[in-house]
Order: sequence, then structure tokens, then C-alpha cells
Amino acid sequence: MEITLARHGLITAARALLPKDARILQILFLALLLTTGVLLRDFSLHPLQMALAFAAGLATQAFWLKRLGLEQRGFLSAIVTCCGLSLLLRSDTIWAHPLAATLAMSSKFVLRIHGKHLYNPANLGVIAAITLIPGTWVSPGQWGNDLALAVWLLMLGTIVTTRARRLDISWMFLGAFLGLVALRVMLLGQSWAIWWHQLGNGALLLFAFFMISDPMTIPNRRAPRIAYALIVAAAAIGWQYVLFRPNALIWALFLVTPLVPLLDRLFPGEGFSWHAWGSRSIPLRACGIFGTPPTIVAEGWPVPARSATTASSSSPALPSPTSAAPSSRPVRPAARDR
Repeated sequence: MEITLARHGLITAARALLPKDARILQILFLALLLTTGVLLRDFSLHPLQMALAFAAGLATQAFWLKRLGLEQRGFLSAIVTCCGLSLLLRSDTIWAHPLAATLAMSSKFVLRIHGKHLYNPANLGVIAAITLIPGTWVSPGQWGNDLALAVWLLMLGTIVTTRARRLDISWMFLGAFLGLVALRVMLLGQSWAIWWHQLGNGALLLFAFFMISDPMTIPNRRAPRIAYALIVAAAAIGWQYVLFRPNALIWALFLVTPLVPLLDRLFPGEGFSWHAWGSRSIPLRACGIFGTPPTIVAEGWPVPARSATTASSSSPALPSPTSAAPSSRPVRPAARDR
């Protein structure tokens, strides 16, 4: 009993040391991968391209936060996106990375449905760059098929997705994708080395734990998330082994993402908020009690001021659960990031 309690205490203490916002861990891990790759694996990534990508991404995020009147607290996802673009995107030109970063960060504020941004910013930025900019390509094979590296990516990715409470979609996607590859190997009588090659694919693990698991661009409820992961895996298999086209994971996610608003509409659930992580977030129905549109509260968009007519209506105003007395000062909304 004492050993069990001591072990439980150590686990609790270790969890307390981890930052509550999973994006901080994600930034640390992606920065480690990026630095290791530049130093040890010769990425063919010019430092100026990476610096311009970060400058453009952070500047674009700051512009939209100021333009929409949101609090200046939403830069973590911009850093995550710029890390992702630097890891995946390669170009013969200097300006491709900053342009991709600008388009990626702008998409968060422009392409929104039901209060959520539609596409994963890094995914959209990569697709836009390889489609619109000549001499630009995705470099997914830079990690090789080192099994030791794959184990590390698996461990780091598990920590991040567990912290963001979205571990289910990562494992379901990996299981479905590798299962379909195994089925193809058996049906065609191929060598199992092909399956092991995919298992040790660092790009696959990066995609599973750092892109498709983005909690802001996947269905809110668990069952639709599982279905979404299966559809993305099937689309990637079809793109790679039926159409025999490159960049299957990136294109599959891009093409299947528009299903997310439909799944959220058919199977509504409580939206995810980075700022509410670690505490029980208020359901959308509860937000509606105070006369505020639920999607505005959930997403951190500016809340319209209540008119005098509304304030003096026959329906009594309910007090806020977080303060005993009303305040006359307007509250600036927090930026719901990524």
C-alpha cells in the first residue's frame, strides 16, 4: 500500500511540473526536432528562411489580434505553426516560408465555421506553398526510418496529445493507417519490410501526434473524432497506394478537413479551449443563459455590448458566477488560440 501511494505521489508531482498548456510542450519538442535536424541531418533549410517564417507568422498573428481587438495572449499557436512549416517545407526561394506563414496564420481568423478555424494552419500553409509557389516541396523523408528516433517521437507525441486530451485520434489514426498497410502487404504477398518501414517513419509519427491531433480543427466529440481519424487514414492510403501520388498525409488531411464542421453539426459537443485547459470549461448551453451567443463565448470573439433596451427588459439579469458585483468596465475577450 505504501509503495502504491508513493508511486501515485511521484506521478502526481511529475504531472504538476508539466505546463498546463500542451502547446508549450509541443513548442519545446518541435524546437528540439528542428534544431537536431538542422545540426545533424542537414535539412537544406536556410536559417534566413526559418527566421523570416517566424517573423511573418508572429507579425500576422499580432495584426489579426489587434485588428479584431483580442488580447495579446495568442502567440503560442503561431510559434507551433512556424515550427511545423520549418520542419516540412523546403523551397528554392527565400520568400516562400514567410508567405506560407502569413497565409497559414491568416486562415485562422478568416476561414472560420461555427466559431472554429477550419484548417490546421501548418497544413494549409504547406498546401498553399507547394500549390502556388514554384520550386517549393515537402520534405517528409528527412527523418529517415530510424527506429530509435521513431520511439522518441512516439514518446514525445504521447505526452503532448495526452496533455491536450486528444490522444484517442492519434492512436486511432496510426492503428488504421498501419493496419491498412498490413492488409495491403498480405493481399499482395509483399515483404513485411514495407510495414516495418512505415512503422519507423518519423514523418508519419510527426503527422499523427503533432498535426492531425490539433484539438482546434478536429471534431469535438470522441466518436466523430474516431470516424474522422479512420477517414483520414483511408484517404492517405488511397492517395499513396491507389493514385501513387506524393505527400499523402498532408493532402489527405487537407481534403478531409471540411468534414469537421459537418460532424460537429450532426454530433454537437463541447468545444475545446486552450485557456480553459486544466479546469472544467463551461458548456455552450450554460453560456447562452447570460444572453451571449455560445460560439462567441467559446471562441473568444468580441461580445456585442448589450443595449439599454435589452438591459431593461422584463427578464431579470442573472449575476455572473465569477463575480459578486457587476463591473462597469468592459472586458476584453481572450484570444482562443488554435
